Amino acid sequence: MGRVLPIVVLVWIAFTIFTIVDIILIDRARVRGVPKAVWILLAILPFVGGVLWFAVGRVRSGDSRPPVRRGPIPPDDDPEFLGRLGREQAMEDRIEQLERELRDLDDDKPKD
Repeated sequence: MGRVLPIVVLVWIAFTIFTIVDIILIDRARVRGVPKAVWILLAILPFVGGVLWFAVGRVRSGDSRPPVRRGPIPPDDDPEFLGRLGREQAMEDRIEQLERELRDLDDDKPKD
């Protein structure tokens, strides 16, 4: 037991440091659950914090679910806003085309 304990402690320290560095370096949008500062505090718990972080707290890059965005989304990044702009532009173009067609019909009518 005397030889195993130092190895376990070294593994725990290395795993904790690796976990904390990963939490610090990961993009905030890929963090689930609680803020990064809380995850750092949880990572200090022997093995449990790191395991929770890698199992629950981080969104993997290959994950099919989009990350949860915090705060407002800029209009040029919001797909709903961009889609609405496209639809509005298409309606404006259609209204303009119909107005042109009406003007052409009015011009073609013989005047009394």
